Amino acid sequence: MENASKALIIAGAILLAILIISLGIIIYQQAAGIVNNNSMNDVEITQFNSRFTQYQGKQKGTTVRALLQEVLSNNMTQDDDDKKVTVSGAVTMQKTTTTAPINSITTGGTYEIGFVYGTSGTANAGLVSEITITKK
Repeated sequence: MENASKALIIAGAILLAILIISLGIIIYQQAAGIVNNNSMNDVEITQFNSRFTQYQGKQKGTTVRALLQEVLSNNMTQDDDDKKVTVSGAVTMQKTTTTAPINSITTGGTYEIGFVYGTSGTANAGLVSEITITKK
């Protein structure tokens, strides 16, 4: 009888050890999945870019001002520098700019808006990284 109770205690200890090891493996796999999944999928990239690409092409000054406000809003809400956008050309805006330079855009003027996208292999691959504004 004494051997049977010791066998049950050993079997219980083994099952408990297996359970603890399995739980550790599950937690590790979930943590590894979160760490490795920091890139955006195609839908998220398209959604991010659509905030800016709707302004592409020839635009009036009032539309360019709206674009600059959108860029400023994006840059102020993003924690990740790779998702911040710079502006160059007729207007210059860095990622750290805190006010949109809309006074340099004439409302009646015509501007050409183009985009530079992040290259593959970088953290901002496929995302709009720079907006170029050219006065026409």
